[in-house]
Amino acid sequence: MTTGKRKRLMGLILVFFVCLGCISTPFQSFASFPNELRLFTGQGKELHLSMPVHAQVTVDPNVVKVNGNSRHSFQVDLNKPISLESAQSGETELQLRLFGKIPLKTVKVNVMPDLKVIPGGQTIGVKIKSDGIMIVGHHLVTIADNKKVSPGEEAKLQVGDLIKEIDGTYINDVSKVADIVKKAGEQSKSLALKIRRNDQDIRAEIKPAYDTFDKAYRLGLYIRDSAAGVGTLTFYAPDQGVYGALGHVITDMDTQTPISVGEGQIVHSNVTSIAKSQNGEPGEKRANFFNESKVLGNIEKNTAFGIFGKMFASPEHSLSKEAIPVAFAEEVKEGPAQIYTVVSGQKVEKFDIEVTHVSKQEFPATKGMVIKITDPRLLEKTGGIVQGMSGSPIIQNGKMIGAVTHVFVNDPTSGYGCFIEWMLQDAGVVINPNAQKNLKAG
Repeated sequence: MTTGKRKRLMGLILVFFVCLGCISTPFQSFASFPNELRLFTGQGKELHLSMPVHAQVTVDPNVVKVNGNSRHSFQVDLNKPISLESAQSGETELQLRLFGKIPLKTVKVNVMPDLKVIPGGQTIGVKIKSDGIMIVGHHLVTIADNKKVSPGEEAKLQVGDLIKEIDGTYINDVSKVADIVKKAGEQSKSLALKIRRNDQDIRAEIKPAYDTFDKAYRLGLYIRDSAAGVGTLTFYAPDQGVYGALGHVITDMDTQTPISVGEGQIVHSNVTSIAKSQNGEPGEKRANFFNESKVLGNIEKNTAFGIFGKMFASPEHSLSKEAIPVAFAEEVKEGPAQIYTVVSGQKVEKFDIEVTHVSKQEFPATKGMVIKITDPRLLEKTGGIVQGMSGSPIIQNGKMIGAVTHVFVNDPTSGYGCFIEWMLQDAGVVINPNAQKNLKAG
């Protein structure tokens, strides 16, 4: 055999053994072994390396106990599962060393205070007032000689702009604008505006024009200061007295601009009927506000993951009044789950779904999982996911894992869900770990 053939043969043998190693159980176990691990206080976890060797494990037993051991450092058999039990909140590193010297693996463990929430599912009425006055359109004003102008366009005001101040005074009530405009028009004065545009404050001036047709001074703007609708309550955190709902941002119906919250309320809502979803045409819950004088809570935030605020008492009509654990994003698995939602009146019911895809997200994003409705009863009643169902909590293995957010227009039996931990962060219940690191660094 020539030297060249011998080298090629040795190369093939080497590649064979590398491939064999890659598909071996120890290699796959090592590859799937986490670099970081998050647990709630009292929560356990088993790690598997499946390696026929012993190693020295080092960890802070005050934060995490390994195999029930309270010692700081000791030997473990890596061919057997490594059992972790979180003792108290804090951070530690679990280090594994072969022969007590050769570094094998280091896992950062973050133990957070135990957290349980009461799952929602109730249909709620949402009344929100913006933190200013939203410009939703322009119109022409007929002035002398039938000339048409739009003071708003001339002032370079844009659809989606939020008027925060007029002549230095905060304003979020449309009904007060007419008198301000009339007074400025009669005095032939321009109005100084403070505008919020794309998260930046800018200044502008606008001069009212006299509409000869309406016999009134106009700005040539369509404006709005509030919105109302129905959605679904996702959770209530009894220890903190806060809630989360909807699973997605509330936007202005005309501009599709997220509404900046000035104030708002959630109230009871009653589902009167369902317009079923069909391919290409999402359905909707038809509901009306019920007992509006009884306010369930306020609205303090409107984010990409829904609305959040204080809830004044534990919600009524819950499927269960018992708080249940929540799951971190990495705990969510493909497989069976349930959603809680209302399809008639105020009764919360449980329906079967399948989590068909889970995205790996290290930072908050709305499309965390793909879900499919599998429950025959819900498919019969709604045709799948309908508008108004967003915010319905998703439960898997006794834990809340997320909320329904969007429907697939061409397949209403399927849609997206977000991970519950992102909603909990926006509610202020769970601290963003990246923010926590920044605080420590500062």
